[in-house]
Amino acid sequence: MSPTSYRYPKEQLILAFTMFLVFLVIAVTATATLCTGAVFVVAFVIFSYTASKANHQALIAQAQHVTSQTLPGLAEIVRRGVSRLRPGPVEVFVVPSRQLNAYTFGLSSPKVVVLYAALFKVMDEDEISFILGHELGHVALGHTWLNSLLGGMAGIPASFSAAIILSGAFLWWNRTCEFSADRAGLLACGRLDKAVSALIKLVAPGADTAAELQAAYQQLDAEDDNPWNNLVEGLASHPMLIKRIDALRRYAGTREYKQLQARMA
Repeated sequence: MSPTSYRYPKEQLILAFTMFLVFLVIAVTATATLCTGAVFVVAFVIFSYTASKANHQALIAQAQHVTSQTLPGLAEIVRRGVSRLRPGPVEVFVVPSRQLNAYTFGLSSPKVVVLYAALFKVMDEDEISFILGHELGHVALGHTWLNSLLGGMAGIPASFSAAIILSGAFLWWNRTCEFSADRAGLLACGRLDKAVSALIKLVAPGADTAAELQAAYQQLDAEDDNPWNNLVEGLASHPMLIKRIDALRRYAGTREYKQLQARMA
């Protein structure tokens, strides 16, 4: 069993479909010839690489680099996550912010994971382990650099209708990647209840007790009953949280998850 066998089943199929659409648009549209499309992609990747380097320098100036000397407790969580998920070389930073967020970037090694400081005010160690594992999963599965590449391809000059199709396919792939990264987060923390509570707290940071978490969950559970919310989701880079929670619960009950979790323990 591969260390990345937790990848969501449809992710690679959707990626292949997105790539097919990109090359189809390049081939058939009058506004994006093979030459100009290739130049656009190369230019976008160069821009992404330059922006990544600049972002890294800015992080060093304002954020706290996670090491065994600066933040030993968090460094140990990082060490465990890296040991389980094997993402390759990574650096982790904590940036001052009131937002509940985390992200990863980088086209070259080491990739960078950024955690917002507000996360540590509302989440416990296991929940942080899930959030961190989610980001490490993006790195391990190649989402970090593929986002830069596909982002460039999705932005290739094309007709309005073709641009909509490319953007829609790119966002579809992005949403699928989130399911894969959630699985990585679950494997990193090893507790379904904490993975679920971490996701709930992203939108309900005040929920702390079991009753508060349940009340917040019930609100989330009603979101996918609204047809409008399902329509809006098609324009978003992330699935609805209730769908992510349901997907995690299904995965946690599979034989594949249990075998992989036992192997990583």
